[in-house]
Amino acid sequence: MSRETAGLIIGVVAALILLTMFLAWRRRLRRDSDLTAPLGVPEHAEVTDRHEILYVATTKHDQPLERLAVSPLTYRARGELVLTDRGVALSLDGAPTVFLASTRLADADRATVAIDRVVERDGLIRLVWRIADGVHVDSFIRLASGGPADILPQLVRLCTAAENGENS
Repeated sequence: MSRETAGLIIGVVAALILLTMFLAWRRRLRRDSDLTAPLGVPEHAEVTDRHEILYVATTKHDQPLERLAVSPLTYRARGELVLTDRGVALSLDGAPTVFLASTRLADADRATVAIDRVVERDGLIRLVWRIADGVHVDSFIRLASGGPADILPQLVRLCTAAENGENS
């Protein structure tokens, strides 16, 4: 076999792999097209803290390797996590602000693995929230500076407040 033939075969195989990846991603976008995160921060929400973050992914609940294409949380991005008295705002670069009201938040804890990111032990924060009635998802974030311990107590307090009916 000549070098040209081998190069052509490798090129065709690479093109087929890329085409398969493209079609699989398009299928995932269609599958998840009805999943959207709530947008816009309530008018009278009082900001209590801000942190620079790297948003990693949103996955099926307790399935950190099964990515969901939740609009506008489809792609990994840098941004800011804003804690308010009413919930959590994710202001990601190039996307509208997502607001997870405390009534939607179910849990907040630490994680090590999400679909395309493995970090040091417990280096990610996992936010468990309700996207629809009876449907929970996990969103993973990483703080740009500091560790999860800096913010986790505040997140857990928001989840607990919702369980106890303290937030409106």
